[in-house]
Amino acid sequence: MRELERAWDAHRDALLVRGDLAAALAPLAAEPSVVHIPAMTGAAGREALERFYAEQFLPHVPGDLVLRTVSRTVDRWRLVDETTVSFTHDRVLPWLLPGVEPTFRRAEVLAIAVVGFERTRIRSQRVLWDHATLVGQLGLHPEATGRAASGLAR
Repeated sequence: MRELERAWDAHRDALLVRGDLAAALAPLAAEPSVVHIPAMTGAAGREALERFYAEQFLPHVPGDLVLRTVSRTVDRWRLVDETTVSFTHDRVLPWLLPGVEPTFRRAEVLAIAVVGFERTRIRSQRVLWDHATLVGQLGLHPEATGRAASGLAR
């Protein structure tokens, strides 16, 4: 189970702290998938996921993003992280709030990542967050957030 935690921590650190695409892709299975719920953004398949990370995700990670792990549960096939995520909405976030211009407000929300594994390689990620709290903190109207505008890339 420690191998799963190491793979997930390496992926998350490479993606969110260092912005290193190659290192973020290294612990992934041959055909990985990512779905961000409720925005319904992400990708399925290695090429599509690489494009998603390179074009829609990495250039759009808030500069002051902070993650605080609340809890983690791991079994032989899955890891579930409960994390508090805080940031300033200082840029367009197509993976989080498709079609929404920056509000320059601070937000702090709870996010849950359900990570599936194929042996010790990350096969799937479903990331869910408290969309209502996020929208409220940013002063947005729920119907104006374009939640399903981007869709999943293949």
